[in-house]
Amino acid sequence: MSTDSFEIILLVGRPASGKSEILDFLVHTRADDRRRRFHIAGLDVLDDFPMLWAWFEEDDLLSRTLGLARLHTDADGYFDPPGLWQLLIERLSLEYHKRLRDPAYLDHTTALIEFSRGLEHGGYREAFQHLSDEILQRAALVYVRVSFAESLRKNRRRFNPDRPDSILEHGLSDEKLERLYREDDWAELAPGEDGFLEIKGRRLPYVVFENEDDVTTGKPALLEARLEKTLGRLWDLRNHP
Repeated sequence: MSTDSFEIILLVGRPASGKSEILDFLVHTRADDRRRRFHIAGLDVLDDFPMLWAWFEEDDLLSRTLGLARLHTDADGYFDPPGLWQLLIERLSLEYHKRLRDPAYLDHTTALIEFSRGLEHGGYREAFQHLSDEILQRAALVYVRVSFAESLRKNRRRFNPDRPDSILEHGLSDEKLERLYREDDWAELAPGEDGFLEIKGRRLPYVVFENEDDVTTGKPALLEARLEKTLGRLWDLRNHP
């Protein structure tokens, strides 16, 4: 266990809740300030969006260019079979396992693992069951909380049709966002603002980063202050379970 920085933060929440903006802020924070104020060392971001977007691109090439059957999605762009949502979590676990081949990785790195899950594809309860023990024994959780209405508003605003593969500018249709993410199960799993969540026999500290007021868009001072306070609370929970 690192004495001054998190080893892993699981960063979860609805699409367009502000997760990517938090990561972008941390990436552009000076390394010494980031470690001292936010308890985050060298950043290694593991995000399932590039993985799933690659599947969409592959299916498009297979069907449109090569005239072959799609492998991952149906004609409407939904995963087929739905269990591919859990495969993404297994892939994130595999990527982290490969990182550990570097014996110095844990000494200088905080892994930030980002994903969203709605009830339509099993929710966080199901997703967390597919995280590896290597992740669970080191992880702390941050849930970025926004209402579905706020997720919908920001998803519409950020979408750039010329850059649908962009981390900061991708988006979903209203129909897909409604079907996949209107309901999530975070409040059932973790009803408090902070505390501990049991996953596969391990107790993980968690905190809620409230973002209904959208401090992650154009409010750098408010984002900085709230993130420092939130991660400070998470650090206390991690060290005093």
